[in-house]
Amino acid sequence: MRTTLLTLFLCVTCLTAKGQTAKELIGKWQLVRYTHNGQEKDIKDFFKTDQVYQVFYENGKFESLIGDEVHKGKWKMSKDNQYLTLTSTLIPIKLHIDLFKDGKRITSYESIWTFEHKKIND
Repeated sequence: MRTTLLTLFLCVTCLTAKGQTAKELIGKWQLVRYTHNGQEKDIKDFFKTDQVYQVFYENGKFESLIGDEVHKGKWKMSKDNQYLTLTSTLIPIKLHIDLFKDGKRITSYESIWTFEHKKIND
């Protein structure tokens, strides 16, 4: 259950931060760091791979890629670019966008999880 919730949150962990637009979110992002309750967690230890990505499409759809697994969902940015809502398996997750600039995004969920992604060019 914990893995499922975290996977869902990661799927939802797409950001659109202050001053940025949904257009800049489009593309592939790699998870490079995450914390739970303020403690950094090992990505490879938790996911059994360090190949953890989010791919955002212009049509409001996204994919969460964890190794060979693909989880699909939808995304929506708030009008003020402060929140990114990801919906996968009917459960919407509203992420706060803490930082979004220079190919780096940091999002958080209810002060429990924080996710840092870097944009990948491929």
